[in-house]
Parts: sequence; C-alpha cells; structure tokens
Amino acid sequence: MNDEPIKVRRDGHVLEVTLDRPKANAIDLATSRIMGEVFTEFRDDPQLRVAIVTGAGEKFFCPGWDLKAAADGDAVDGDYGKGGFGGLQELRGLNKPVIAAVNGICCGGGLELALSADMILAAGHATFALPEIRSGTVADAASIKLPKRIPYHIAMEMLFTGRWLDAEEAARWGLINHIYPAENLMNEARKLAELLASGPPLVYAAIKEVVREAEDMKFQDALNRITASQFETVETLYRSEDQKEGARAFAEKRDPVWKGR
Repeated sequence: MNDEPIKVRRDGHVLEVTLDRPKANAIDLATSRIMGEVFTEFRDDPQLRVAIVTGAGEKFFCPGWDLKAAADGDAVDGDYGKGGFGGLQELRGLNKPVIAAVNGICCGGGLELALSADMILAAGHATFALPEIRSGTVADAASIKLPKRIPYHIAMEMLFTGRWLDAEEAARWGLINHIYPAENLMNEARKLAELLASGPPLVYAAIKEVVREAEDMKFQDALNRITASQFETVETLYRSEDQKEGARAFAEKRDPVWKGR
C-alpha cells in the first residue's frame, strides 16, 4: 500500500528499508513496531545478507520520535515493538551488516537509528544533532553509544548543547563513513551493500557477535571466550562449509563461493 510508513524492497541478498512518513519521517509507536517486524524478518531470512535503511525525500532522514503522535496520546514509554525504537537498536542476534544512508536531517532518535547501523553514508547536505536537551529530555541510547563512537568531548558537546554537525564535520569526527552528492547516495549505498552481500555471511556474523559482546570486556577476557568456544557464531563458522571453501578457493587462486552454511 502506498500509505504504508515503511517501504521495503528486496534486490537479491539486499533489503532496502525506507522510512516514508511525510512530512519529516518521524517515528511513532505503530511505525516502530512495523520496523521491528521488518528487521526481525531480515535477521531471520537466510536469503537476506545486508540491509540499507534510509528516508524518503531529500530533506529528512529521520528526526526521531513523532511529537505530534505523542501529543495525541503515544506514550514515550509505550510499546515500540521488537528491537525497541526503530526496530534496530535493541534487536538481539542481528548478525548481518546494516548500512544507514542518511539523506537529510538526522537528529534525536533518527541519529540513534543511524548509530544502530554498522556503517553510515551521508548526502552532502545531511546534518546531525541531538536536540533533546532543548525539550528537557534525555537522548538515552545516544548517551550510551555516542561517546564510544566519537571523541568524548565532542559527544558531550552534542548531548549538552544540541548543536548541529554538518556532514563534513561528522565525517571528521568519525561519525559517518563517507559523504556523497545526494543524487549518488543510494547508488553508493547499493554498491557497498552488493560488495558486502558477495562476502562471507558467516564471517560477518562472527565479527558482529564478537564486537558486540566484547565491547565492555577486557581484551584477554574476550579472547579467552573465543578460544574457549563461547561465541556461537565463531564456532558455527569454524565448522562450516564456507570455512573450507575459503581455504580451497585461496589454494586454487579463485574467488570463493559463499553459501552461508
């Protein structure tokens, strides 16, 4: 249906998820629940290997929480559905690459949505901020994630003042990976997604689990967990056909054929 707030497009192993709620692509409870279902299906579908999340139009990626819906009764502590707000930031076991293609204003919960991706590409006119301070609220997920992603003092300035970063400054601090002209953004996101989709899905899964679980662990403790066979995805990889295929392909000087098993 054309009035659905989330547009989904499958292209081979790649899933494109477009937030389409005029005028600003804000997320209300119902939309968040739909997003949770979409990303859960992506997680659980063995044919899908990479997701791209973006916004419709040229002005907004996502400003976060829909304040109009809140004024109409949506509770800020309501049921966001699977994966929490936006379906991504609390979705357990999501061991596939996710790319955020930020096509415009990205603030508040929209920035938290982008931070839930593994890589962030941005249009040249994209801007980033956490304006919650001005409305007397806390950017809760960003308060946890942002100081771990960019220099502490820059993160705290964003949280304390709500000031905006343009794409160039966001790239300088390492908040985003690449900047592209707006008209090229989705083509570049698709090129990156195809590159990832051609890679070894079981290795991606192992990387994501190790990175996620080791975030708050000491290096040796995390390494000990790997050597003690305590990461399920790592053990799956080492017992897989793909692991053997990778070794054979290297020895035979050819490209490997990954099957995800």
